[in-house]
Amino acid sequence: MHSLLPHYKATLRLGLPIAIGQIGVIVMGFADTMMVGRYSTDSLAAASFVNNVFTLVTFLIMGYSYGLTPIIGAITGRGDKQAAGATLKQALVANSCFGAVLLGIMTCLYFFVDHMGQPDEILPLVRPYYIVILVSMVFVLIFNAIRQFTDGTTDTATGMWILLAGNVINIVLNYFLIYGVGPFPEWGLLGAGIATLVARVCMAVALILTVAFRRRYAPFREGWHASKVSLSEVLHINRKSLPVSLQMGMESGAFTFSAIMAGWIGAIPLASYQVMVTIGTLGFLFYYSFGAGMSIRVAAFVGQNDWPRVRLAAKAGCHLLFIMATLACLTFYFFGETLIRFFSSDPAVIATAMTLIFPLMLYQYGDAMQICFANALRGTSQVMSMMWIAFVSYFVVNIPMGYVLGFICGFGIRGIFLAFSLGLFTAAPLFYYQFRRVQRAHMAVQ
Repeated sequence: MHSLLPHYKATLRLGLPIAIGQIGVIVMGFADTMMVGRYSTDSLAAASFVNNVFTLVTFLIMGYSYGLTPIIGAITGRGDKQAAGATLKQALVANSCFGAVLLGIMTCLYFFVDHMGQPDEILPLVRPYYIVILVSMVFVLIFNAIRQFTDGTTDTATGMWILLAGNVINIVLNYFLIYGVGPFPEWGLLGAGIATLVARVCMAVALILTVAFRRRYAPFREGWHASKVSLSEVLHINRKSLPVSLQMGMESGAFTFSAIMAGWIGAIPLASYQVMVTIGTLGFLFYYSFGAGMSIRVAAFVGQNDWPRVRLAAKAGCHLLFIMATLACLTFYFFGETLIRFFSSDPAVIATAMTLIFPLMLYQYGDAMQICFANALRGTSQVMSMMWIAFVSYFVVNIPMGYVLGFICGFGIRGIFLAFSLGLFTAAPLFYYQFRRVQRAHMAVQ
């Protein structure tokens, strides 16, 4: 226990600013869902469809940017700040190319939204909201890439403060633009989309200015200015980033395809699904935050070739995330109905969502452990196995079982939710096995 105590403290210190920033993301998601849900149930269903489709893109972009964190962490662990600054330039090029491909695909997909089996009554709301969210993804890409750089240098507080400020902007604009307060127009769901766009622009600009002018980043800027874009370096970052992106994309894809299947059942199950997925982010974003803190420490120890401390950092992270999963389950059990009523006053939505509390609790431990060991593996930069693990867990197990339980077995939306546990509890032990395999290989060399 004494040998792990410094690792608990360091992981909490790094993860806490990320968690506070993610609490802001949760609050923003809650506010969006609550304000849109109280505006109309059709708006909530339309938001559920579009947000879940773009969640897949968000996680692909986010996952790709995650490939930068262990690279920067290892370089910073060796004390070479100029090399880290040069790496940021290569990473922005790699992230921009990857994002351009994704956004091109999503632009094409816009012309097929009316062929995806969604209720006809929500399509007029879906189309304009889709376009605004599509434009905002450009700024999500920029923010995520630079934030992983600042996090990798152990400056996790900067991203936190910018996220919190952006969330305040989003929530305030939501209030004015959804309901048409004062001189502002009543734009409903479209107003929520515009508020999101403005907030994302502000966050990206703020982070660019921070890295460009803050004194702390002066040595990194020297490396940036002294370097040129190198195709070999861009491809190296791509090799480290693409597997992480595909892993997170496939996990997110399970939720996206599940949302589409929920829409096949009807607007009420789709709205209920959106409410419960939003509530479920309470657990996920805490697991992600402290898992990211653990990953930064693992990367730093890998850069120092200190594999015994890699093992201790991962073990401490596992303990912390297990405790957080337990706290999340208790929160959902005792306060589930209260949380649901924040998002909708529709009795049918409330009743359907209440049937999803147990399935939501069930997958928390699987989610926490797969995030833990996926982040530990990411910290080692040995990430190729993450693709096949994600494919098996989410595309071979989760999505097909969602269809089987939801439609063939007749469990409906509850069956779709239960399938998440099957996917996550498949992923967690496979990520653990691969992390231990990498660790044993390096410790045997030492």
